[in-house]
Amino acid sequence: MLLPNELKKLLEKQHYSFIGNHSAVKICSWTKKSLLDQDFCYKQKFYGIKSHQCCQMSTTIGFCQNRCIFCWRPIEYTIGTSIKNEDNPKEIINNAVKAQRKQISGIKGNKLVNLEKFKQAQDPKHFAISLSGEPFIYKNLGKLIEFLHKQKKTTFVVTNGLLPNRLKALKPLPTQLYLSLDVPNKEIFNKVDRPRIKNAWEKLNKSLEILKNLKTRTVLRITLIKNLNMVHPEQYAELIKKSDPFAVEVKAYMFVGYSQQRLDIKDMPTHPEVKKFSSQILKYLKDYKLVNEKKESRVVLLAKNKNTKI
Repeated sequence: MLLPNELKKLLEKQHYSFIGNHSAVKICSWTKKSLLDQDFCYKQKFYGIKSHQCCQMSTTIGFCQNRCIFCWRPIEYTIGTSIKNEDNPKEIINNAVKAQRKQISGIKGNKLVNLEKFKQAQDPKHFAISLSGEPFIYKNLGKLIEFLHKQKKTTFVVTNGLLPNRLKALKPLPTQLYLSLDVPNKEIFNKVDRPRIKNAWEKLNKSLEILKNLKTRTVLRITLIKNLNMVHPEQYAELIKKSDPFAVEVKAYMFVGYSQQRLDIKDMPTHPEVKKFSSQILKYLKDYKLVNEKKESRVVLLAKNKNTKI
């Protein structure tokens, strides 16, 4: 099953560059800001990833098992949970680099551009496989990661945890593996993540258990929505203990993209509210501390070790 033309045209208007039948690149706003020396992504502050050399991409545009209420993507157009005739991993990456170069080419004409950064940006060093969709639906994810690592690139993969068997079997593992944990319990999971497959909550919990034994940097990402999932910090803590991640990102839901059709701007927590709820979770986690934050992104980092740079 491939992308319908309607969805493809819609995404192209939003500056997605397709690099295959189900793969795409989109320049992150933080990449642009970094090239203009205006700001940088919180991942640069937390983990040392240079925003101007980061390629935001996906191998599963339109494919996901959830319909998360806070997602900024057009989830109403979600196609399904499996892909036939998958794009070749090497071709995806080669096309991604070409698309990245083309997308940033116009920035060079801006008088504020940092020309040294612009030169470096022609060769992305980091690939964030997180743009849209669930990465593990792409069966060749391991080969794609292997190809990138052989080129001395770093990789971030963001998963919803609903394919635990593929998670357990993934080789090689990415430089950093994110698992989205947006709820404290099953009842709220069904309201927020809105899964379209059976036993989704059980599969998520199985992935949390698997995470504990993976030999790579693991991070849980919690997206907070006011009046919806900012409850039961003790239950969040239990789920965190189950997976024992390297770190936990607690981040505000942002009122952007298609999420504006499902939520209200009042549902977006302030940075102080994110910090306050994080402190409530920390009451039940003796090994973790708040080690970093970025107010502009309304995000804090909880970790056992202050040194989080890759």
